[in-house]
Amino acid sequence: QVQLVESGGGLVQPGGSLRLSCAASRNISSMYRLGWYRQPPGKQRELVATITQGSSTNYADSAKGRFTISADNARNIVQLQMNSLKPEDTAVYYCNAGVFGTMSLLNYYWGQGTQVTVSS
Repeated sequence: QVQLVESGGGLVQPGGSLRLSCAASRNISSMYRLGWYRQPPGKQRELVATITQGSSTNYADSAKGRFTISADNARNIVQLQMNSLKPEDTAVYYCNAGVFGTMSLLNYYWGQGTQVTVSS
């Protein structure tokens, strides 16, 4: 089992910045993929950014150039730095981890989510 706890969400004005943090209960250096997803009101959950094997990053088109994902192995924290926020970024943001378990099976875990609201 892996527990993920997000923090850092809140209310911010358009053009502002937020840094989301995801604290993991296990060593993230052993995790295959870490990522951030979001679910806007009334919409399906969508990918924001991922980091695979600690180095390879991938971003949604809407996040490129504005968001940065990073992993702090020493503190078992994955972060999402969000700059130049827009009202369309308003969503519940979820942390996700893909972890290899027993018998080489890949298991996926989700945090509870943190609300980000971008509004003037």
